Amino acid sequence: MAVHTIVVAEDDGAIRDLLSHHLEREGFCVVGAADGHAALRGARGVADLVILDVGLPGIDGFDVARTIRREKLGVPIVMLTARTDEIDRVVGFELGADDYVTKPFSPREVVARVKAVLRRSTEPVIESAATMQFGRLEVDERAREVRVDGVAVKLTPREFALLRELAGNPGVAFSRTKLLQKVWGFDYSGDERTVDVHIRRLRAAIEEPWKLHGTLYTVRGYGYKFVRP
Repeated sequence: MAVHTIVVAEDDGAIRDLLSHHLEREGFCVVGAADGHAALRGARGVADLVILDVGLPGIDGFDVARTIRREKLGVPIVMLTARTDEIDRVVGFELGADDYVTKPFSPREVVARVKAVLRRSTEPVIESAATMQFGRLEVDERAREVRVDGVAVKLTPREFALLRELAGNPGVAFSRTKLLQKVWGFDYSGDERTVDVHIRRLRAAIEEPWKLHGTLYTVRGYGYKFVRP
């Protein structure tokens, strides 16, 4: 089994060392980063996942996350912060974070969340699954790729999983709670608006550039459903 490399981007050396210790005990290879520039170098190079403190010097964690997603690196991000305001969590998810942990935290909780994010982003696809074709839109489960007119659309692992869940059940309305359970996992304790954030990101990647408006349909007061374009 391949060893995953985790970049721990945290300017507090004691916290960075504590997380590194617990991650290494679980078999991960760990690369420490004390500022945003080092975090970006790790994300562009060795990282299979980045633990990203919001308050990094040089470039803050939000800007690092924004750059990672703008460069379409595809590496999962777990945000780490002392900020407890709900708006900060929403901003983090808007920027493409896969999970969000607030301080103080248990190192074992962070390790568990890292494992869950990696499991969701690398989970094997059932061999019998075929490419789902909806006119110009294709959802290829084996390749974990979405294409419009044959052109690959870059999505984060969580965005792909959300679209796959909806597209696999066209016309079926899912509540936000059900989508959290299916895509984020039963242990997820975050805000339901996380679903709204990811739907907006999917619309920005698929509907708007490709004129496929209405594919991800809002069921008012309930959730979302996939409508064949």
